[in-house]
Amino acid sequence: MRTTGWGALLCLLLAPLAARAHPLRTRHDLDRLNRRLHGRVVDYTRNHGADRRLWSPALGQKRDLYVYLPPGFDPRRQYPIVLFLHGYAQDESIFLNAVVKPLDRAIAEGRVPPAIIAAPDGSLSGLNCVLSAGSFFLNSKAGNFEDYLVGDVWNFLVSHYPIRPEPEAHVLFGVSMGGGAAFNLAIKRPEQFRVAVGIFPPLNLRWEDCHGRYMADFDPACWGWRTDFSRPHSVVGRFYGVITIRLGQVIGPLYGRRNPDAARLLSAENPIEMLELYDVRPGQLEMYVAYAGRDQFNIDAQVESFLHVAKQRGLEVGVGHEPAGHHDRPTALKLLPGVLDWLAPRLAPYSPGLAPPR
Repeated sequence: MRTTGWGALLCLLLAPLAARAHPLRTRHDLDRLNRRLHGRVVDYTRNHGADRRLWSPALGQKRDLYVYLPPGFDPRRQYPIVLFLHGYAQDESIFLNAVVKPLDRAIAEGRVPPAIIAAPDGSLSGLNCVLSAGSFFLNSKAGNFEDYLVGDVWNFLVSHYPIRPEPEAHVLFGVSMGGGAAFNLAIKRPEQFRVAVGIFPPLNLRWEDCHGRYMADFDPACWGWRTDFSRPHSVVGRFYGVITIRLGQVIGPLYGRRNPDAARLLSAENPIEMLELYDVRPGQLEMYVAYAGRDQFNIDAQVESFLHVAKQRGLEVGVGHEPAGHHDRPTALKLLPGVLDWLAPRLAPYSPGLAPPR
């Protein structure tokens, strides 16, 4: 979605700090990208000269969506589907800027079987910068974003594209905020999705150690649960080392600032606690998590606490780890090959096969 007003101006001023590529904004730019891909991106946005957005009854507004079709796409054959869920302070444009090229290359080279990939917009305000809060693709006071994703977007995809019906052929793949949403929704809806993949996923939203420190390393002998969300100025991380993100920026839009029920509401949507809440059993879900050892949001402690609980329940989780990595794009790209190597054999049984070279 596009930025507007003062938010757009501030995003522009912050762009050098974020080192963020500008999203493609004309039809010509998208056509040029498609000429460089082995597959192609179908545009359902207002980013390229015309408004092609989907109407979302759940949100009561139009929303952007990109759909990638693999090389050799044949509408008479069925394909697995990957829903790519973007991170906090991003929107669907990150799919064009950073994601589609390596995925397209992996499919063209035969490292990943052909699949349809959809990238919906899950931002709250449409500001794809650090000023924009994230929906976490949840139903909250900010809007029914879960219903939008698993209802509106999903119904559009299955009615317009040849998607395999088996839930094992339906993948939720997210980065950061979107990675947490991938695990959240797969745990809730195993009848719809059976594969969850997250890069830097926040899997324990109530993490703190036994001394109440959020930024502490995970230690199974010193572990607590955050119950106090009444301090909106508490620091939860920093973008690029200079832009501070505070608790109120993350939680406030979803549940309200200083909401006394915030801990209870978060507990119900917290992937680590959902393992018990939904009684996740071995073999129910395929899960993979990739994370960095120097994550500026301390996602490494969240992930490691999740892995600890999953192991206690006998659940297998694939793991990719970059010990010296950070919560950034270069580290995500280092982790991506491991993600694709793990994902390929899970897509293969549901893919129509490798496409001929272009």
